[in-house]
Amino acid sequence: MTQPVLSVRNLRTTFKTDAGDVRAVDGVSFDVLPGEIFGIVGESGSGKSVTAMSILGLIPQPPARIESGEFLWKGRDLRKLNEEELRKTRGEEISMIFQDPMTSLNPVFTIGQQISDVVRAHHDASKAEAHDQAVAMLDLVGIPNPKQRVDDYPHQFSGGMRQRALIAIAIANDPDLIIADEPTTALDVTIQAQVLEVLQKAAAKTNSAVVLITHDLGVVAGLANRVAVMYAGQIVEEGSVDELYYRSRMPYAWGLMESIARLDQRRLGRLRPIDGQPPNMLRPPTGCRFHPRCPYRDNDRCLNQEPQLIELENDHRARCHYSLAAGWVSPAERLVEPETRWHDHVRAREREAS
Repeated sequence: MTQPVLSVRNLRTTFKTDAGDVRAVDGVSFDVLPGEIFGIVGESGSGKSVTAMSILGLIPQPPARIESGEFLWKGRDLRKLNEEELRKTRGEEISMIFQDPMTSLNPVFTIGQQISDVVRAHHDASKAEAHDQAVAMLDLVGIPNPKQRVDDYPHQFSGGMRQRALIAIAIANDPDLIIADEPTTALDVTIQAQVLEVLQKAAAKTNSAVVLITHDLGVVAGLANRVAVMYAGQIVEEGSVDELYYRSRMPYAWGLMESIARLDQRRLGRLRPIDGQPPNMLRPPTGCRFHPRCPYRDNDRCLNQEPQLIELENDHRARCHYSLAAGWVSPAERLVEPETRWHDHVRAREREAS
């Protein structure tokens, strides 16, 4: 079995506020394999970005506090590294693409200088060598006329070009892992596709694994190998893209699938949005955190018993009391109305138990 380059175990991150403690990430565990693209999806506020920032030690403490967690990077626990060791690992072995390029790039330095500084911070390179590397990186991510544009400032780049510049900075030191946090935020659809294609090609060129954080299921379907769905600070489903899209076993992930247009399936009726709003994390619901919005809940079990991530077949996991009852959900079964399909599985399990 391939050994993961990154293993996250039982991550819990809490923010102290005037109104009380908010546990933004609650018991998150996952692995990232060499060379793969691992997607993390979920609504805003589900804990995706906090997970990434906690792993890299970029969460401000206080007000945040990492209560527990083990982050094994090639066998080393990142939480046990000192600041200098962590800084070296962050820039050289693990890099991050942040959400907003305009606030991530320094407006008073040229794009080329910012790439060169990253190179020289981790390698014994001269200014000329670092400058040549900056030009090469801009060329790799598709910036036209890189020898001229390397001396431009961020405000002289368009939004899509600034995002490409961030990718260039991220891959400048040939990292083994790139964490891309909403890399296409605020870009139009055409530019999104271009930026994602650049990210995919850059990762392949450097043989890097990628953690792709997004709320766009279309992005995940087109790029990721495996995906984890987060809700209210927890991973509620994890598996391959095919498992998630065609055999989802948790009602929240199921609801995400039902609420988007699909070109590969015939659909009965209109799109089905998920009712309600994400929970207030100052006072998360008891039992299953999705139960206030779940049309399939059992008012006794789901309200009072917290479900665990259940191991299913094909490295598929789901956090639902009825995950096993959901059974196979083939593309053909998806033509049946969801309530009928779900309750048929639950009744079948009840018959087996009796």
